[in-house]
Amino acid sequence: MDAKAKLRYFDARAERPPASPAKAATHSEFLRTGRISRDRRDWLPEERRYLTYEEVGARTELKLASAGEKTHARINAVHRAIKFPKLLFSRSLTDTPHLGYCHVTAARTFFSPRRPVSWSFYICNFSAEIGDEKEFFGHIRTDYARMYFAVAIERQETGETRINRTVRGNGILFRTSDPAEALKNVLMLGAPEPSLREVIARL
Repeated sequence: MDAKAKLRYFDARAERPPASPAKAATHSEFLRTGRISRDRRDWLPEERRYLTYEEVGARTELKLASAGEKTHARINAVHRAIKFPKLLFSRSLTDTPHLGYCHVTAARTFFSPRRPVSWSFYICNFSAEIGDEKEFFGHIRTDYARMYFAVAIERQETGETRINRTVRGNGILFRTSDPAEALKNVLMLGAPEPSLREVIARL
């Protein structure tokens, strides 16, 4: 497919006709009775209703926000000593609005007593490489249902946040397509004590 060709989305639900008993062919009915059928189903199908990118993006963001709600509830239900704030927002990708991501939570972790690291946890409905700020997602693949990842973040003077590349060389704390592994990684980041991290590591 031409990389510059714009995707078009249509509402498949609008094309599902109500179930009806089999009927004789329209031309056979005309030859037999001389009557012309006025039933719309005997004529050309209605034109497909194509969705705007805004409509597709809104649907994508709604689905991802729902997944984010469930994920946040799940990680906060594991242990009373590990609780994360709910910081949900979802975005669809500009040129492919059926793809998008959801920010679930953010917190701080002490990798060492003097080194607190702020991080954010995301879900997206595709697999990709985590790139730079200009092209955050690279080499997008849609053959995986979801990708879960957490990145170290730092606040700039402008108030915006960006990936803190000084952490682990690229700022990526973890990236996986396995929801159980993602849950375990988030819990490890949120565990306040080494003894609790040992318990989570055995899950």
